[in-house]
Amino acid sequence: MPFSQDIAATYRRPGKVVRRLAAAGPREDRALAILMGACIMLFVARWPALARQAHLEGVELNMLLSGTLMATIFLAPLMFYVLALVAHLVARVVGGIGPSYNARLALFWSLLAASPLVLLNGLVAGYIGAGIQLTVVGLIWFCVFMWFWIASMLALYRRADA
Repeated sequence: MPFSQDIAATYRRPGKVVRRLAAAGPREDRALAILMGACIMLFVARWPALARQAHLEGVELNMLLSGTLMATIFLAPLMFYVLALVAHLVARVVGGIGPSYNARLALFWSLLAASPLVLLNGLVAGYIGAGIQLTVVGLIWFCVFMWFWIASMLALYRRADA
């Protein structure tokens, strides 16, 4: 199934989608591609806010874009790999069963699946700026992301006898 259909299906049943992705077997190339797609979406989502900041502060947009590129494309993936490892260790401590690939897939897919809301958040940041609207959209994105991540972790780490 194409990723766009999987993303839409994740808003209905996140556990089912991530179980289907995991059923393809542990493929690090796929996990990395999902993560890089999510990071590219995070980078693109920052463009309107950076353009607004460059205009209002009179700074060079290319400088802001290059700093954001470095952070989202090169540094954020490393941070997400560490976060996935911590999530895997927590899942194992509370009795979950499964390889660390499951934690990576759950986190990376949740980031990618929540990317439409990240893009909306970026538009609000760029066109409206700081305010209650940006806070509400950011909170909605965070809640949806956490829902996807927790549901995915439960689906992949739940014991067979549970």
